[in-house]
Amino acid sequence: MKGGSSVSSQDRLAPPPPTVEAAAGLAVSLRDSLPPGAQVAVRWQDPLLGEGASVVPDARPSLLAAAVSAFDGVETDAGGLLLDRFRSDDGTEVALVVECPLPLAPAWAESWKTLARRTILASLQAQQAQARIASLQKSERLQQALYKIADLAGSTLEMQEMLRRIHGVVAGLMYAENFFIVTYDEARECVRFLYFADQSDPYVADPERELSVADLPNSLTVALLRHGEPLRGPSEALRRRFGIPRDPSHGPDSLDWLGVPMRREDRVVGAIVVQSYDRPDSYGDEERALLAFVAQHILTALDRRQARAELERRVAERTRELQEANRELQAEIVERQRAERLQRALFRIAELSITSETLERFYAEVHKVVGELLYARNFYIALASADGSMLEFPYSVDERDLERPARRFSMGLTEYVIRTGRPLLADRARIAELEAQGKVRSHGSLAHCWLGVPLLRDETVVGVIAVQSYSPAVVFSARDQELLTFVGFHIGSGLARKQAQDRLVQAHAELERRVEERTRELAATNAELVAQIGERLRAERRLTHQAQHDTLTGLPNRLQLLERLSLAIARARQGGDRTFAVLFLDLDRFKLVNDSVGHAVGDELLVEAGRRIVAAVRADDMVARLGGDEFAVLVESIDGLSMAQELANRILAALGAPMWVAGRELFPTASIGIAVWAPRYTSGEELLRDADAAMYRAKAAGRDRSAVFDEAMRDEATRILDLEADLRRAINNDAFEPHYQPIVRLADGAVVGHEALLRWRHERGGLLAPESFIGVGEDSGLIEQVDWLLYARVIAELGRHPSGYVSVNVSPRHFRSPDFADRLLGLLDAARVDPARLRIEITEVALLDDAARAQRTLRLLRDHGVLALLDDFGTGFSALSYLHHFPIECLKIDRTFVAGLGNESRGESVAVIRAILALASTLGIETIAEGIETEPQRRTLLELGCVHGQGYLFARPEALSRGA
Repeated sequence: MKGGSSVSSQDRLAPPPPTVEAAAGLAVSLRDSLPPGAQVAVRWQDPLLGEGASVVPDARPSLLAAAVSAFDGVETDAGGLLLDRFRSDDGTEVALVVECPLPLAPAWAESWKTLARRTILASLQAQQAQARIASLQKSERLQQALYKIADLAGSTLEMQEMLRRIHGVVAGLMYAENFFIVTYDEARECVRFLYFADQSDPYVADPERELSVADLPNSLTVALLRHGEPLRGPSEALRRRFGIPRDPSHGPDSLDWLGVPMRREDRVVGAIVVQSYDRPDSYGDEERALLAFVAQHILTALDRRQARAELERRVAERTRELQEANRELQAEIVERQRAERLQRALFRIAELSITSETLERFYAEVHKVVGELLYARNFYIALASADGSMLEFPYSVDERDLERPARRFSMGLTEYVIRTGRPLLADRARIAELEAQGKVRSHGSLAHCWLGVPLLRDETVVGVIAVQSYSPAVVFSARDQELLTFVGFHIGSGLARKQAQDRLVQAHAELERRVEERTRELAATNAELVAQIGERLRAERRLTHQAQHDTLTGLPNRLQLLERLSLAIARARQGGDRTFAVLFLDLDRFKLVNDSVGHAVGDELLVEAGRRIVAAVRADDMVARLGGDEFAVLVESIDGLSMAQELANRILAALGAPMWVAGRELFPTASIGIAVWAPRYTSGEELLRDADAAMYRAKAAGRDRSAVFDEAMRDEATRILDLEADLRRAINNDAFEPHYQPIVRLADGAVVGHEALLRWRHERGGLLAPESFIGVGEDSGLIEQVDWLLYARVIAELGRHPSGYVSVNVSPRHFRSPDFADRLLGLLDAARVDPARLRIEITEVALLDDAARAQRTLRLLRDHGVLALLDDFGTGFSALSYLHHFPIECLKIDRTFVAGLGNESRGESVAVIRAILALASTLGIETIAEGIETEPQRRTLLELGCVHGQGYLFARPEALSRGA
């Protein structure tokens, strides 16, 4: 983390008193008892205080030197230098040097020496007392610090908070603004920075992250851990000592660096480091020893914390084991209780089959028994009629459907169980799936969960017993199904025993028959009315279905998709962790299928593609056909973009498998665009628009893939809109101009004609080549207007060309227009220009798009003198069989083959060019090589027999000057 520790240093342990007296107080007090002009110097060596000295302020430097030499002996200089050396009882050695301007009397000198000795010893004893007091204070603070560390180790604080407080304790003992703790695993060669506080190093430590020692080759901390002994000094000196190069990634150098290892037995398991960036010599032996002492206590604290965590883990693990054992015991108890209830229920059902007076009473009692075993608030018994045409409900209790009348055997859930003879447990999603498969059709209120089991009589299914729930809080399980199946078997046996009671009812059959005869007419009328109402409802459902589904594939159409999108957007705005996405899918090269094998095959391909897409998505996803070969998929309840991309890949894989359609094996591919919902979307149309844009990005990237809509696409769409607006303004302002590139005879360089190339004089972008705007022009249809502006300008400037012809490029779009030739000839006639001086350049696509129309257009132009050149020959479909059917004057050899003459593909390029020239010679067609840029290319083309060419070797395209 940036900055240093938040621990204040105001309470840090004060340093011991200095051992060398900086002031001259002792020497001055001794001089005051001597004659004026005397100078005094004192030097001592004390076991507690160490070396020290005191000199009067104005003393000569030699005076202190004399005091040092006095430790070797005591002499009295007659010149006035008085020397004295003595040793106290506690081992303190003192040297005293006095220089007087006049000699002292011997008796007076001896008296003064005695007084001086007492004064010196008293001063030293006072300093010793202060040192002892400071030492006691330091010991007390150290003891308090260790107590605090021990208390913190046993506290319930988080690890980082505990280490931060330990940092505060260390900062109270020494300078520790920059402090970190690191652990070391020697076996695995990795370290972890448990705590890191530094004023200048911006490193942010992650206590949970392990760092490999191999990734820290220049770390001074790693050197300390491997060295295993304390290190102290400037970091630069320590790096030189261990041969570690400077690495800025390990933070700035410090003026003083102190690190001590933490040991467990004989192994180094970590270290504590303090450092100072602005104070040299901040740490000494005392700080080293102190930090080593504290380090072991911190290690003890960490071990205690780790042991406590391990104990808590074991306690938690044992608690989970006991809880699991308790759950198993409870489950066993519940299972036994359930078995007892089931046994009582079976006995009760057997008793009811004998004691119940009527079937109605029997059914009601059975309902009560089932309700004791599982949730049965909504319960009914259904029986098939003798002929199997009707389904009757002799007993039904339901919260919503208060009455459940008999009905004809249809596609309901009950009939499904009777048909299959197997139990059915279905939630709402499963019911919807069965409905989508056409296996069932719901009757009455839609249940959230439905469970039905067959009733058997002599191994024949005669009915169903069913329970259902309308609340998501009540869901039936497989155990409930097993239980109800078992009970249902015994209920079927009870019904068999009730057959004797049914014969008693036959006595009333005659009376019922008479009542039925009198009401038959009314019943028939009512049945006819019900049938008419049913037919009308079915017709309404058919119309509704047709309005919301595609007639070809049966998939939902755009209208239904937009409705679902509106609901999905509303749910997303209400909140929730899950989102949804829209996939826009377009089959690649579908038009080629229609044009080559017919629309009927194309329709079969669309139906099969729809089936494969539905099979690839999830049951809740919605697949819609938007029209043509475009499909869309609404993917709800996804965790993010990755799920949508995974679904797109599944769809691409499903479509990519070969399919046989109308006796043909096709390998369809598709391009998919993905748009994920974001709060900026307000309608489904916006999502479809962005997914459509992403789909075009996928097509541009090579097809058979998916692309995700992002802000770059939004910016690209904005750019295209702006460019289209600029293009419309440029058309109105006639901002397009032709640039002419000469077509020369390769032998002598004589100009035989020119090719007019389109350029746009953009108001901000300058001169633009066609590739920067031709795509927008093609998509918007504006390129036709641009072309006609260019054709008019070229025809108007033809008169300014002294000789030769001018060729203009014509896109396949123009050949779809029936009046292209008449319009072009009209421009020539209006400008009074010879049509023979104008030639058009077309591509192979223009010939194959509508061959009959292209042939009529070219022949009309040729009859008036406008000849045609086939541009980029060899790079498209190369439909050689069509060439002799079209009036083509010249083939233009594509620049890619010319460029290959100068690289490693020279052999292939020479072969292709030789073949083109041979073909042209056979058909009597001229050739022009494009993109000639070097002299070797020109020579090679001449050797191959090519007569004309154009390229940068001869001239670049230029506008026709006004004076030309």
